[in-house]
Amino acid sequence: MTAPQDARSVLRRFQIAGQLTEFAPHGGGHINDSYRAVYQDAGGIDRYLLQRINHAVFKQPAALMQNIARVTTHLTAKSSDPQRTLTLIPACDGTWVHHDDAGNWWRVYRFIENAHSCEAAQSPAQAFEAAKCMGHFQRQLADLPPPRLHDTIPDFHHTPKRHAALCAAIEADVLNRAAAVKSEIDFALRHEPTSRLLLEADLPERVTHNDTKINNVLLDDGTGEGVCLVDLDTVMPGLVVYDFGDMVRTTTSSAEEDERDLTKVTMRLPMFAALLNGYLETSAEFLTNAERNMLVCSGKVITLEMGLRFLTDYLVGDTYYKTHRPGQNLDRCRTQFHLVQSLEDHEAQMHQIMNSIMTGSGS
Repeated sequence: MTAPQDARSVLRRFQIAGQLTEFAPHGGGHINDSYRAVYQDAGGIDRYLLQRINHAVFKQPAALMQNIARVTTHLTAKSSDPQRTLTLIPACDGTWVHHDDAGNWWRVYRFIENAHSCEAAQSPAQAFEAAKCMGHFQRQLADLPPPRLHDTIPDFHHTPKRHAALCAAIEADVLNRAAAVKSEIDFALRHEPTSRLLLEADLPERVTHNDTKINNVLLDDGTGEGVCLVDLDTVMPGLVVYDFGDMVRTTTSSAEEDERDLTKVTMRLPMFAALLNGYLETSAEFLTNAERNMLVCSGKVITLEMGLRFLTDYLVGDTYYKTHRPGQNLDRCRTQFHLVQSLEDHEAQMHQIMNSIMTGSGS
């Protein structure tokens, strides 16, 4: 991670008034380095979020920032309360990003006050609000003017290609780890047909977030209502079921992403019902029948995809996701695959919930 003192100096490259009074690392994301900065001037206190974009992961930072600038500008223009939307702070040169002499790319957001994220949904009410917020996000961007957004990570949710990447990592086995994870590899290989379900459904391309884990939704500290989606690095053209599926993955699970006790990993039907109700409340007017029909299976596809990615990263030496202990990516893989199995075991009940919501007979 970038040294805090080095990051602190970057703030001078952005249009921020006042005196810096506090500066500290913020959050625990897998990819970027983030810092919270507090400034004070005669007008009061303002807080900002400084981030260093991981250009090893996001190989086109300029294109990524063009996407984010277009999306946040569009969302702010439609918002009744711009203070509750994600807002970029311009750099001193008038652009939205600072590219330093060391090759790092930096951005600053205005910190959204009186809001929080959670690593796991604590109640169906939280799940409802998160999904409602996600549907609102997609609906607001449905009329984003051309041109098409950049693909910041090409084939990000192309699950068959994630499966192929895993097969290549198994074949190479550069760290001789494959033999010890045979059961995980066998699970992945058996589920190759599942990896193709969403892409074979012929769904329309839309502007989507593509990384809607529950901690990328801010909730109001007082009311618990959804405020906005954050972490827009992967906003690009995609399928709405990618977003819904990832929210199923991170919200219905009863355990942390790297839980070692797999008996704690199971999907929770009340959470799924809440997600469907919240999402359909704000998205029903633009969803096609084909998109609705894929909502139930989207969770297992995206959960499988994440399991494939974690297992691949483990086999190649933990080069993509940040890890804090040996074997963490393998633990992450195992929780994902266990959740896939739980989602499959409950699929008939999930379809019943979907049918009851669509017919208006409750959840």
